[in-house]
Amino acid sequence: MADRLIVGCDAKRAVMNNTGLGNYSRYVVNIMSAAYPSTRFRLYSPAERDNDRLQPLLERDNVELAVPRLRPDCGLTRALWRTIDIPLDLRRDDVTLYHGLSNELPLTIGGVCPAVVTIHDLIWRRVPGDYSAIDRRLYDFKYGRSARLATRVIAISECTRRDLTADFGIDPAKIDVIYQGVDPVFSLGVDSAARARVREKYKLPETYIAAVGTVEGRKNQMLALRAMERLPESVSLVILGRFRGDYGRKVERFIASAGLSDRVIHLQGVPLADIPAIYSAAAFSSYTSRYEGFGLPVVESLTSGCPVIAAAGSCLEEAGGRGAVYVDPDDVDAYVEAAKMLLDDRYRHDRLADEGRRHVRRFSAENFAKATMACYNKAIIDFALS
Repeated sequence: MADRLIVGCDAKRAVMNNTGLGNYSRYVVNIMSAAYPSTRFRLYSPAERDNDRLQPLLERDNVELAVPRLRPDCGLTRALWRTIDIPLDLRRDDVTLYHGLSNELPLTIGGVCPAVVTIHDLIWRRVPGDYSAIDRRLYDFKYGRSARLATRVIAISECTRRDLTADFGIDPAKIDVIYQGVDPVFSLGVDSAARARVREKYKLPETYIAAVGTVEGRKNQMLALRAMERLPESVSLVILGRFRGDYGRKVERFIASAGLSDRVIHLQGVPLADIPAIYSAAAFSSYTSRYEGFGLPVVESLTSGCPVIAAAGSCLEEAGGRGAVYVDPDDVDAYVEAAKMLLDDRYRHDRLADEGRRHVRRFSAENFAKATMACYNKAIIDFALS
């Protein structure tokens, strides 16, 4: 069935964003267009913007960008087109199936063509303090309605599937759990020369913990910082990500008051190509988020050969398997114990790294492509029978 498909994709994030949802959107287009060269992928975006990460995909024969000509061309008009008018373009372009890559579908998609939506998480419900009341209501409406409208739903983890069923009443039989793999750059391998290069480029110390992710309340970087007070002074913490809002300011104040300014290195805007070597040169990585839809940095770290201390309680056990040590997100003692084990016991460190490499093989591009195409085909059949 794949040879006859024209797949329309919501490409707003692929064009506009270089973080989570944008990375996922480009990953889908990259993996699927490579695996199924006879299938056409038409990317619908309300605006066009130069994006170095997207451009190589647009050079493929079976990928094209579709940007509407709008009068007036303003933010409100573009938002209405994406929410209301895209189905008119899908009919005109004979699109076989539409894939909402970032939690939502057009409100008018019903009856136009089979529709698949990827729901990444229900974070605004699990960590409501990080979102305004109006945003929470908006997400409940848009994302809940999209999950109900969809012919099929892709959840990026079993955790997200459980949440969709519990919170929105979505039939679990309608939901396919499809794990995202990592960008191919993480699978290329890192040699000693690459590690030496990033150490020099970013002035990295001999022994450090890598923490990748925006510094915000949910991400819980304070756990690692509190542990740093009890770890040897030779150990540093390298944070890759933007400091955000009140929590970011709280972290900055804690670093100063705890006398950690010389042991915490903050990096921002690091090119993707450098991140595997930063992981590889680290003693271990830290990802103690209180809630995630999946926790891709855990998989990135393990793919780079770097074991992880992760928080228990959401979905990070799915991402890390036996390649991570899991601690309660508020248990500083447990974090310190795990950190000292990884720093001092080389045998257990290397064993965790080996377990992690084996675990992440299940997140291969091949598995992702086959599972996603199977979801597309089920949606086409379900739509025809509805």
